[in-house]
Amino acid sequence: MNSMLYKKKAPLLFFLIPAFLFLTIFLYYPFLQNIANSFSQITGLGTAGQGLNEPWYANYARMLEDENLHTAIKNTMIFTGATIVFQVGIALALALLVDRINKGSQLFRTVYFFPIVISATALGLLFNLVFLYNGGMLNQFLQKVLGYSQNIDWKDESHFLLTMLIPVMWQYVGFYFVIIVTGLNNISAEVYEAAELDGADGWKRVRYITLPLVRNVLCTCLVLAVTGALKIYDLPWVMFGSGIPMDKSWLTGTYMYNQTFIRTDVDYGSAIAVLIVVLGVVMAQLANTVFKEKDY
Repeated sequence: MNSMLYKKKAPLLFFLIPAFLFLTIFLYYPFLQNIANSFSQITGLGTAGQGLNEPWYANYARMLEDENLHTAIKNTMIFTGATIVFQVGIALALALLVDRINKGSQLFRTVYFFPIVISATALGLLFNLVFLYNGGMLNQFLQKVLGYSQNIDWKDESHFLLTMLIPVMWQYVGFYFVIIVTGLNNISAEVYEAAELDGADGWKRVRYITLPLVRNVLCTCLVLAVTGALKIYDLPWVMFGSGIPMDKSWLTGTYMYNQTFIRTDVDYGSAIAVLIVVLGVVMAQLANTVFKEKDY
């Protein structure tokens, strides 16, 4: 039955062609058009290009001198490192703890996954209240419980990066947690029973059995984390908007949005979008090379 299905290509094309057309219209064409826009003169949203820039690579040359873009790339790289260490790391720790619980594990899975289903806009507004300078929950806690005498501006130049990182880390830990838990559930109980008979328990069980067997799952999470950090936009934008404080809090996603929709510098925003794609491809390849999956 299966051999006959693959010998007849018509049924396969019947399902593949609509999907390919959908991707062409809504993914490939817009991406190619975006590349063309990055070389054109576009003065506003919805307006046609007025020919090529002079020189044609002007937007890409501008990137080399744009300090705000350099700041955005630096902050995004920090986000990427923090995502790998904290998001995936905390998700792994939580998954290992929940995996050892016999009763109530479903409750913990729901609780840890819950933040990912909340709108990023709602989370941004929520954490704005938490980090509020006057009357914010965190400042009130520091003053009334820990005895701080003054409010802390959590969005100033000394704290803004941590203020951005905490909500993003909190939101997406549950996403990687669910992926890792699924991988843990696929490990046969017989493997653990055999290891226990050989005297492996506790940390040895995690180090020599669990981690090697979920290595490929962790590799997938790390690649998703690296590429996802480049595209992060909504939550930081709600919390910080147009690059406050002093244009130090830009990320590649928020800076591209600002150039395209706020300053209506569409062609330069298109060039930044191309840069984000290139960085994503390069970093994904590096991640795949470093965290190469293995067969067990």
